[in-house]
Amino acid sequence: MEGVPRGIDPERVGAWIDANVEGARGPYRYELIAGGRSNLTFTVTDSAGRRMVLRRPPLGHVLASAHDMAREHRIISAVGRTSVPVPATLALCTDDSVNGAPFYVMEWVEGTVLDSPEKGELLPEHLRATAANDLVDVLADLHAADIDAIGLGDLARREGYVERQVRRWSGQWEASKTRELPAIEEVARRLAAGIPPQQGTVIAHGDYRFGNCLTDTATGRIAAVLDWELCTLGDPLADLGYVGIYWTDPGMPNRRGTDPSGIAGFPPFADLVERYALRTGRDVSRIGYYMAFASFRLAVISEGVYARYIAGAMGSQDVDVSTFKTGTEMLAESALVALAGDL
Repeated sequence: MEGVPRGIDPERVGAWIDANVEGARGPYRYELIAGGRSNLTFTVTDSAGRRMVLRRPPLGHVLASAHDMAREHRIISAVGRTSVPVPATLALCTDDSVNGAPFYVMEWVEGTVLDSPEKGELLPEHLRATAANDLVDVLADLHAADIDAIGLGDLARREGYVERQVRRWSGQWEASKTRELPAIEEVARRLAAGIPPQQGTVIAHGDYRFGNCLTDTATGRIAAVLDWELCTLGDPLADLGYVGIYWTDPGMPNRRGTDPSGIAGFPPFADLVERYALRTGRDVSRIGYYMAFASFRLAVISEGVYARYIAGAMGSQDVDVSTFKTGTEMLAESALVALAGDL
């Protein structure tokens, strides 16, 4: 049907929404919000102008475990029973005959994804510290959730999160590397040798940052946390360290370009770490380790993407693949710098 994005069967999906989402009535209009190698996200607008969001796996052959719609729906539904702001889930479809893959529908939440310095300018300067503080407070609330009480106690193994992750990503590096990179080898060795004790088992988002949140630019508050596909049970400091590798301190160049921090009004990352420590009571003295761990993980992912491109597995796309190669190198060096501060 003309005007319908790929990944949506309008007749079958529309009939399914009619039958399963209370109060929704077609015909529906579908617009792609986000696509690519991650899960596809669409806006769905019904005949009365009500907006919803539909999530489904990417097109083509994908690993089911990496794009498990039922798991993602379960996590968001459970987190929705806490004080952490997430969209309300409306319905889950596990019948592939409806749309070729499972999908779920959730409510639309107004807000802005602050995923660049330019987007950060949409937030008034006097509200930028408020937004940074709320980003930390929401993370602290997520890590305070009772995983058993909300039904996520069996989501994943509880202990040894960083140890397993370091082992996994070290193996992934060996499988996907396109050259020898001594910096990565050194980071992997030092990470494995100095794993901090895990301070409890929490819901670990896995990709927590402004770029995966909707922010209310009128109040500076987080309106919703999005993109839960990497969520698991794990070490709380891993999420905080991940925020740190995207964060740009005042006066420093924003090298990644995917976070609003660094422009006037946003505090330094050290302030966020201190706030998290006060909110949670956790020891944050080894935050440098967790930042190195986050950089290492992203470096291996970047190398994997680069390897697939040069092998032709990504098809003919107009992409400067050298950015993935240099990105791996920069992230490895960033990890070494972070480890130098891990006393």
